[in-house]
Amino acid sequence: MAQLEVDVVAAGGKVWSGAARQVSAPAADGDIGILAGHTPILSVLRPGSVRVVPAGGGAPLSWHVDGGFLSVDSDQVTVVVDSVTSAGTAAAGH
Repeated sequence: MAQLEVDVVAAGGKVWSGAARQVSAPAADGDIGILAGHTPILSVLRPGSVRVVPAGGGAPLSWHVDGGFLSVDSDQVTVVVDSVTSAGTAAAGH
């Protein structure tokens, strides 16, 4: 199965980086789900939860964000946020 390369970055530095099957985020116009092969997009994020499903299996990772933006291009997903709080099984860093 195709996968995404994901970087989640906050003002203080990299939060998580790795391969994922899916990314969900709170876009300004509504929640968005990203899978491999998604159309290129640049979206403003509103406060809410960013969720990453790792490619290797395991529990989804989740963070609460206070806004930022999401960029998707050629299966590369970059999430840049103002501030982030771990909300799920994710430990900061990877």
